[in-house]
Amino acid sequence: MKRWIGGVATVGSATLVMLSAAAWTRPASVRQDKAEQIARGRQIVIQQDCGGCHGGGSNPAAKGWLAGVTGPDMEFKIGPCYVDPAAKPCFTTRPKNLTPDNANGTGRFTERQIFNALRYGLRPEETPDAEISGTTPGKGNFPLHPHYLAPPMPWMAWRHMPDADLWAIAAYLKNGVKPNPNKVADSDGPPDFWASEMTVDKIGPYPALAFPTENEKK
Repeated sequence: MKRWIGGVATVGSATLVMLSAAAWTRPASVRQDKAEQIARGRQIVIQQDCGGCHGGGSNPAAKGWLAGVTGPDMEFKIGPCYVDPAAKPCFTTRPKNLTPDNANGTGRFTERQIFNALRYGLRPEETPDAEISGTTPGKGNFPLHPHYLAPPMPWMAWRHMPDADLWAIAAYLKNGVKPNPNKVADSDGPPDFWASEMTVDKIGPYPALAFPTENEKK
């Protein structure tokens, strides 16, 4: 007969201890691994100047750190209007709030959704929490009609980072930053959510071609 006493299973007079010695130490090691991952993500975010667009510059102690656009001076004009304000088409893009605020930041997204945004440029708002195994629309969990992050987010270069680095960034954004409720208006964009600009011909293949290409030497 099995019964539970204080969370420990007992069978007759024999007590089956459910946690091994290794299991007792596991929580601390897991916390340490997570702390190291978050610290690595913080380092990358600073090195890559995420705060240069999303707020705070290279100073995590600055007001508005990664909280997104707080004024017109942080917006970007995309298209011919970058040179001539009257030219068309003209899109205004606004760096998002990256802090884990549930309503206005990344709090409602999983680390995998953030990872997919960095690896594939997919807006987490329209991308499910799923492992993506390719870049062909409609296959391998890649959306049939992908909605890409607005320029000038340089995910096209970031996608070539090692998996561990992208997961570290996601961990930092979810667990290493305090939520900020700053609300950022959505960016302007074409009806296809930049899909016509995010083609292999324009941004190159992923993964990158093997070394050496015709422009390189051994």
